[in-house]
Amino acid sequence: MVRYLFIVCLVVTCFANDAKGQILDSLYYNYDSSYYISHDHKLAGRFFFSQKYTAFRFYDRTDKVTLNYLPNTTLNMGIGGTYKWATLNLAFGFPFLNPNQKKGDTKYLDLQCHLYGRRFVIDAFGQFYSGFYLRNKSLRDVNGDYYDRPDIKINQIGVSAQYMLNYKRFSYRAGFLQNEWQKKSAGTVLVGLHFVLGRGEADSTLIPSAISNVPTEPQRQELLFIDMGPSIGYAYTLVIDKHFFIMGSATAILTAGRTQITGAETERSSTFLPNFSVKAFAGYNSKEWAISATWTNDTVIISANENDQTFSLSTGNVRLNFVKRFRLRNMPF
Repeated sequence: MVRYLFIVCLVVTCFANDAKGQILDSLYYNYDSSYYISHDHKLAGRFFFSQKYTAFRFYDRTDKVTLNYLPNTTLNMGIGGTYKWATLNLAFGFPFLNPNQKKGDTKYLDLQCHLYGRRFVIDAFGQFYSGFYLRNKSLRDVNGDYYDRPDIKINQIGVSAQYMLNYKRFSYRAGFLQNEWQKKSAGTVLVGLHFVLGRGEADSTLIPSAISNVPTEPQRQELLFIDMGPSIGYAYTLVIDKHFFIMGSATAILTAGRTQITGAETERSSTFLPNFSVKAFAGYNSKEWAISATWTNDTVIISANENDQTFSLSTGNVRLNFVKRFRLRNMPF
């Protein structure tokens, strides 16, 4: 019930806030057109490839073991468009793009909403994953199948908001939505807030017996965590010959939170740890065409428990966009 309520809230929030933000941006928030220009009056049609992920990292200081559990997500191909305040993308993981890689099965629902206004950037996500695998070649069986854990489940929801101090000269939309064109290099300081709530569970210990030389314990483990705090970062776009661009941003999040780890015993702890968020865009932009590769990643570091175990979650999206802008006439909006 909580999952579906979050889905409805996320969708409504994304459309409502994006519409309101884009309209207010165009009416009230002036910008320096010598640095970037807007293509809000055109339809930005796109053909794209994308892959979302939520990676679960486990580190045990006692056994000196680092494990990166990954979901078996699909590479998706789709089409979409952006016109003024509205953006719609539809994609599907076609079989010819995703041959069987013997990584086990992952059931997941991954919702990510990225709102790029003139002054604010809002990222919201809800991830519900079941089934992970390890890349370690030494753990593959005789058939070449990866070591997989269908019992591992990760659920998390979160939201972050950032304000761009130099919004008059710097555009996030140029790289992500392709409805603006950054013509000169510029950067901006980012300040904001961050919140994430999550839960993980497994039917047995996370360290495979082949690594620890200890039989896997059939004991259920559960991880509950909540983190929130302020953030500060910087974003910069390097423009080459007006058309080629490379953009990067990094944000440090100073979070305070609460963690509960349940196994043979229940351990609770308060944390104050730095988390981080990174974004990278690169490509070509012009009046009618745009090509861009985008990567977004948010990492939540969860405190170690009394057994010197550390957990972290990385959430991200990798996309390749091919965009053509069309001028529309006699549109009712």
